[in-house]
Amino acid sequence: MNSVDEIQEAVRGAKSVRIRGGGSKPALSRRHCHEDVQWLDLSTLSGVIDYQPDEYTFTARAGTPVSEMSALLEEKGQYLPFDPPLSERGATLGGTVAAGLSGAGRYRYGGIRDFLIGIRFVDGKGQVVRGGGAVVKNAAGFDFPKLFVGSLGRLGVLTELTFKVFPQPSAFTTVAADFNGHSELLSALDTVTRSAIDLHAVDFAPTQKGWTLWVRNGGLLNVLKDRAQALQA
Repeated sequence: MNSVDEIQEAVRGAKSVRIRGGGSKPALSRRHCHEDVQWLDLSTLSGVIDYQPDEYTFTARAGTPVSEMSALLEEKGQYLPFDPPLSERGATLGGTVAAGLSGAGRYRYGGIRDFLIGIRFVDGKGQVVRGGGAVVKNAAGFDFPKLFVGSLGRLGVLTELTFKVFPQPSAFTTVAADFNGHSELLSALDTVTRSAIDLHAVDFAPTQKGWTLWVRNGGLLNVLKDRAQALQA
């Protein structure tokens, strides 16, 4: 699908549709569908429509790869703080919203629903509907954007998305620690989250020998070294 018009025509002519973006999250796709279903490939519905670095907002088509958008933001010293996952596998902006996925950065800044401020989508009748807006402070109308986070395409076909972004710290540092059991992990997690250090991201995962905890900070490099030493202590 290369245009909204094509999507509208497909929706109006199909009994049922399923949506595919970058194909980075196959476990969330409904593979076993009836024969009448039509798959809509939105991977070619890509590109930035509007980017306002001074306003810290951008609007892009749903099939735009997260990696491409992140690279463009980085050129202006900005980023999406919620760490959109699976970008290296080709995740798209639309697919990330539909799946409702956020990374470790949501610990401090909130998840994807806190950064999505506007959408454009095609509903089940093939009509184009807009929700939200292109400005950060917008209290007009029903909050469609948050409703679509995690909807997995059931409410409509996302075609455009508007996000707010944040200034990117000049440097990041990550401290990792291994633990034999989950009780030790939880104790360490409680300690670091109660510390005076303003953490940017926290994550943990099981390993063959126990658990690994990662803590990330952002800021000036000389300050980050002191923070890393304090966390390791």
